[in-house]
Order: sequence, then C-alpha cells, then structure tokens
Amino acid sequence: MLHRTFPHHHKLLSTPERTGALSEYTGRGVVMAFIDSGFYPHPDLGERVLVHADATTDNITEGTRYTRPAAYSWHGQMTSVIAAGDGRTSGGVFRGIACDAHLVLIKVSNVRNQIKERDILRGLRWLIEHHQRFGVKVLNLSVGGDEQSDDPDHPIHAAIRTLTDQGVTVSAAAGNGGRNYLVPPASAPEAITIGGYDDRNTLDRAQWQPYPNDYGTNKPDITAPAQWIASPILPGSSVEREAYWLAALLDADDESQVRQLLREGYADLNLTRAEATRPTAKTFAKLQERIAYHKIVDAHHQYVDGTSVSTAIASSIVAQMLEANTRLTPSNIKAILKQTAVPLAGVPAEQQGAGTINPAEAVRAALSLG
Repeated sequence: MLHRTFPHHHKLLSTPERTGALSEYTGRGVVMAFIDSGFYPHPDLGERVLVHADATTDNITEGTRYTRPAAYSWHGQMTSVIAAGDGRTSGGVFRGIACDAHLVLIKVSNVRNQIKERDILRGLRWLIEHHQRFGVKVLNLSVGGDEQSDDPDHPIHAAIRTLTDQGVTVSAAAGNGGRNYLVPPASAPEAITIGGYDDRNTLDRAQWQPYPNDYGTNKPDITAPAQWIASPILPGSSVEREAYWLAALLDADDESQVRQLLREGYADLNLTRAEATRPTAKTFAKLQERIAYHKIVDAHHQYVDGTSVSTAIASSIVAQMLEANTRLTPSNIKAILKQTAVPLAGVPAEQQGAGTINPAEAVRAALSLG
C-alpha cells in the first residue's frame, strides 16, 4: 500500500495550530496586498478579493480576468491562500490565520513570465498610487530581486520606504539559498524581512531546526514556519488531475480498490494500460515517487516550503495585530514582532534575527498599546 511520508505525524498541522495563533483574530477589517507572479481566484478566498491588478506591462489594468490557471498563477495563489484562505476546500482544516482579511492582488510577472526588479517596482509604484483607495495596510512580498544592494536609495528600497511612511507594513521574504547576502526587497531597511524555520510538523520546540534562509546586515528580522505548510493545488492543472487519483490511492483500504483506481485513472497518472492492469512493485514505486514529488496531502492540497511561505504566514499575523489595534504603525508592528519573538537554540542571531514568530504574544502586545 502507498503511504505518506510526513515526519513524526500522519496528520499535517494547520498554520494556526503550528503557530499557536489566537483564533479570535482573523484579519477582519484589514486589507492585505500581495505582489507576486500571478494569482488564481481560489475558492478559499471567497468574495474577499477587492481588485486584481495586472502589472505585466506599464499598461496596468484592474479587474482583468485571471480565472485561467497558468504556471505563473501558482505562486501567488499559494501565498494569498496560505495567508488568508478560509479553508473551505479542506472543511476548514487548512485555513489561513487572516481568513477574514480582504485582498488586493498585483500580478508582476512580465510577458516572459519572469520577475525582475523592474517588474516588482512596477507593482510597488501602482500600490503607492492606489493603496489608500483600497485601504491597504499590509503588503506581502514573497518575491526576490536581481542583485545584492545596500543602497538606501535603490528604487525598490525607496518605494518600500514610501509605503511604510504612508502606513503600509511590508513583509519581505529573505530568500532560500542560505547565502550571506540579501537582494531587494528583502534588503529594504523598512521592510520586515522574514526568514524561516522547520518545525518538522511538531509542536515540540526541541525538534525544531533552522531553514536555510538568506541573511545579511541586521536581517532577517524574525523567522516563521517555512516547511510542511499545506497549500492549495492549482485548480484545473495537470497536477490537480494527478492528485485526484494519488490522494484516492493513499486512502484506499484494500488491494482491489487500488487496482480499480489504477484502471480508472491510469492516463492522468501517466501510466500505461499494462502498468495499470498488471501493477508491479516498480509501478507502486513510481506512484510513491509522484506522491513525494508533488508533496500530496489530499486531492486539493500539497505541502510547500520556503521563505515565500513563512512571509505569507508573518503577513497574516500582522493582519491579526492590526485587527486587534488599528492604531499600530509599521514601526510599532516591527518592534512588537521582534520583542515577542523566541530565539531558536543553537542558531546564530544573524541567521534568525530576533527568533521565531510568536503570534499570540504579538497580538497581546498590540492590544496593550491601547
């Protein structure tokens, strides 16, 4: 029989569970913006998307259709749903911490489906012009630039400074290479730069370990969960078609059910008819490889990793803090997150900043400011 390969647990922890976030705060009344490669109107976002801005070129359009699943849609779908999905496709299990927040989605991948610094800057400039119209208070930047820069006047650094001065809290992904340098936007002094840690899908802190995030001068500021995070599979994609059968195989009770599923789904599983009707050990090994490759949780979810993920989680916690105290400034939020963070033992401060994010204490500290 096929089996999952999660560490320590057969059940994948939800983001609220693994962080200990307070359930009574859900980002209600807060508007979050996401600048990313592209997006998809996933069911878990409901009707909470205020606008989708297509910044593929300088001719930025609003309200454009984005219902066609494409490769560039997946990353932005991942970050937005991890942060703010309501979990309806999982029966409420894999909801985001900011599941009641409203969203502004800004697509910045260019006509070559790449993201360069000029593309990120195009999205930032659109947001500078329009954030007040939509009431944006949080910006998630799970994207990375081209070259290392410590120049405070770098255009991306300057744009983030402008947004911060105007009351928008900016979270930026540190990057995943374990390198001793950062690129914009992570290197922006005003951004809250988010590294990662691997909680190994357990609440036992003794088993937690660092994630190989990039780091630089006084960055990252904090870390957040960066592995074993449930993320939606892109609807309508080939991965979804394959996951439908792989998930059913994982849940199959007996050999006859497995064989029936293989006969029905062999085409989507990239098997030959002969492999499906007369499966061998090699056939099952191939299927297990596909489950591991796609990191299948169920028919609609896979688990993902990276500082893009940890940044989305951190942004959702910022939304909680703003729900708790609407008067918080970006500098208040950064200070609280760093003051309440818990260092991970044995990890150099330069790699983890103030330590692992502490959502419950961050919200309590936000409330205490009155």
